Amino acid sequence: MDNELYLPRLIDSQLDEYLDEFGAVCVEGPKWCGKTWTCKNRAKSVFEVADPKGNFQNRTLAQMDPSIILKGDFPRLIDEWQEVPSIWDAVRFSVDENPQSGLYLLSGSSTPKTKGYYHSGAGRISRLKMETMSLYESKDSSGLISLKDLLNNKPKPTLVDQVSLTDLANLIVVGGWPSQFRLNDRRKARNLAKEYIDSLINFDFNRNEDKTRDIEKAKRLLKSLARNESTTASIKLLKRDMTDMDGTGLDEETISDYLSVLKRMFVIEDQAAFSPNVRSSTRLKQAPKRHLCDPSIACALLNLTEEHLINDLKTFGFMFEALCERDLRIYCQNIGASLYHYQDYSGKEIDAVVSYNDGEWGAFEIKLGANQIDEAAINLIKIKNDFIKDENSTPPSFLCVICGLSNAAYTREDGVIVLPITALKP
Repeated sequence: MDNELYLPRLIDSQLDEYLDEFGAVCVEGPKWCGKTWTCKNRAKSVFEVADPKGNFQNRTLAQMDPSIILKGDFPRLIDEWQEVPSIWDAVRFSVDENPQSGLYLLSGSSTPKTKGYYHSGAGRISRLKMETMSLYESKDSSGLISLKDLLNNKPKPTLVDQVSLTDLANLIVVGGWPSQFRLNDRRKARNLAKEYIDSLINFDFNRNEDKTRDIEKAKRLLKSLARNESTTASIKLLKRDMTDMDGTGLDEETISDYLSVLKRMFVIEDQAAFSPNVRSSTRLKQAPKRHLCDPSIACALLNLTEEHLINDLKTFGFMFEALCERDLRIYCQNIGASLYHYQDYSGKEIDAVVSYNDGEWGAFEIKLGANQIDEAAINLIKIKNDFIKDENSTPPSFLCVICGLSNAAYTREDGVIVLPITALKP
């Protein structure tokens, strides 16, 4: 591919590192997030399983003898490998036979059930998750403040470019789809998420699955997930929501089954619950926070435009939280950290917890408006003090309020960091 057209991604350095260490690397993530472009930027040869030429002759060839398609210059990219799951074992066997690293790149927008292949590939094939673009990757964040550096360096007052409510709404509605940069006006890219949903439901939902599922039921579940974006909605709540809003719900077993399909397609991203110490006496809620892989999908499912968000600030707040947590998830992977949320049964909550690989962690509240910063800071300080009182818990190393409408990054007198999402990088 033409390297001059390639927009660098945060995953690039990680992928290069994995190619140096493993015989094969599988890059997986939601459809259209840029996996193929990133892999082609490194590949010396390419085999596209889903190429429709010749009545999908590539797929037929791979089904007949997967080992044939592995012949080519290394690194060799096998794009959409999940269309023929036996390719996985063929790659694993080839890597066993050849002690070199960086032989194969596999890219895929879904994970087949394990019965489609026989060996995990541990030690031979490394998996690397890719997401849609963060604000730093799309150049909508200046990157003046590093998530990694927050552990040791509290930011001094730093002015950043002012972002309007309309600008933030547009970033949410358009989303992090790389295809938007092919357009002269990125504001026109709001239809990309709608096309993604149409392709997902009508073409991909039942592909490579063991049975055919009802796409109308899938649509209802996706809309319910959109209405409950950035919440800890249980399966029972999703069932009740569909009944109330659509007139008919799904049974809990069906919801669980459909959710598993959406997870395998990387459409949904659960944000796990955090426990600062397993010996703590505080009873914690373990429900994950529900996210679609990009906030633009939720907006498209609910037909939300920038104007709708501005006129419904409560919904705007949930979608802004989804945007921030998408970026935090991407940044955490880049620096070897993990993203969680916190809830206990006394009503205390932390929107986002970043757990670093050395055991330290930071607590984040996410607020759309600058007028909410004081309340968020007070909440964080109160929770930190509770952790300090519990001798079996580890308190957060720092407290941070991520804000949408703030023109400065700074540390308050009480020690709480205030940080615009448009100034953050890994």
